[in-house]
Amino acid sequence: MLITFKSKAAADVLMYQQHAEPILHLLGKLSERGVIAADEMSDAILKLEAEIAIQKSAHVTKPDTEDEHVNHDQALQSVGFSVRAFPLLEMMRAAKRDQSLIMWGV
Repeated sequence: MLITFKSKAAADVLMYQQHAEPILHLLGKLSERGVIAADEMSDAILKLEAEIAIQKSAHVTKPDTEDEHVNHDQALQSVGFSVRAFPLLEMMRAAKRDQSLIMWGV
């Protein structure tokens, strides 16, 4: 199922529910329907930026053997949390600048 995030400050952001849920859970929101109000935006941005930093630092590894090299190459091909969260983070930044809200499931 797709979730469409909407804001007057930016173009719509589409995300599969399975990928949006960890982000929304981090923000204390449900995936079915919700709003990030303008007064919540700064805190939501900080939480998401912090989680992106944690996820990036957790995935920085250097392979020591040939098998680990193959696993490392496979990991590089997968899409990580930070890549999936970036469009929503950009929408949140634009909404903060414009004092707009973000809605989904409506």
